[in-house]
Amino acid sequence: MQKFFFLVVGLGLSTGTTLAQAPATSGSVPKAKTAAFRPGELWYDTDGNRINAHGGGVLQVGNTYYWYGEKRAQHQEEGVNVYSSKDLYNWKYEGVALPPSQDAQSDIAAGCLMERPKVIYNKKTGKYVMWFHLELKGQGYKAARAGVAVADKPTGPFKYVSSFRPNGNMSRDMGLFVDDDGAAYHVYSARENYDLRLARLSPDYLTATPQDSLLFSKHQEAPALFKTDGKYYLITSGCTGWDPNQASLHVADRPFGPWKPLGDPMTGPNAKLTFGGQSTYVLPVAGRKDAFLFMADRWNPKDLKDSRYLWLPVQFKDGQPTIGWLDQWNLNFFNNSSTKPL
Repeated sequence: MQKFFFLVVGLGLSTGTTLAQAPATSGSVPKAKTAAFRPGELWYDTDGNRINAHGGGVLQVGNTYYWYGEKRAQHQEEGVNVYSSKDLYNWKYEGVALPPSQDAQSDIAAGCLMERPKVIYNKKTGKYVMWFHLELKGQGYKAARAGVAVADKPTGPFKYVSSFRPNGNMSRDMGLFVDDDGAAYHVYSARENYDLRLARLSPDYLTATPQDSLLFSKHQEAPALFKTDGKYYLITSGCTGWDPNQASLHVADRPFGPWKPLGDPMTGPNAKLTFGGQSTYVLPVAGRKDAFLFMADRWNPKDLKDSRYLWLPVQFKDGQPTIGWLDQWNLNFFNNSSTKPL
């Protein structure tokens, strides 16, 4: 995300479950268990507080999922939060994985912007590696850098390592992808968001290698890259400020392309505006073949903390991914629908 943001749609929880007896704390609701996604509704953690993890991504470690996202106040950014879950519906707040630094000379000094955090695990080093879009304090969106931090545990604390422009290119909206062979890639918007680029990471995942290519120049951001049955898919959105716009889907046989446009993957009401939202990540669902969750955010510029979440199932129809609107659904959807590519 950046000063040219896309909206993303929110996801909430079903409340038809047993409530805890303890009264809710101020600003929270009673604890509740849920087994459904409800796009656009408020979503609360297991303590009854609103989940605050915007522009984020999810990492699976064993049988636990970790959700990393921007910690937002009404108008400010306050670091990166992390939540954990066994079922993808109910999330426990684990704390601030990477807070802004109190050192005024640090690249991540309080007042900076740390956006679209993604975390991957490096099997060779045993480290959890976080990348994010960094804007320096007091510079607006001028810096356009990639920031990197590492931790020994998925919940952190993460230690800031460095920030830079990959191979000299501006880096704003971004994502990470680890291929089957362990090679990791950084996909990012460059040249004032007119270019979308892909860089292979170093073996320790801490820097970008010179293997860095232009994928296409279509004024796109919010990249979400995933792979199935040997095909690479990339969902992006356009640059229309805080207003939602039409999503785009591309496919390739190799990470560096060539990438072929497949049009808009969204279907259903308000599909031409991505249901009012903006892509951030596509999550493979463990133990379910060809099952993916499309993750998105619905930005609320008047109160960024109240920006909501949208998670919807990815289906495969006519040989390509499609994402349709559902008011409410759960993971049994993948048992009842054919999601395998044709």
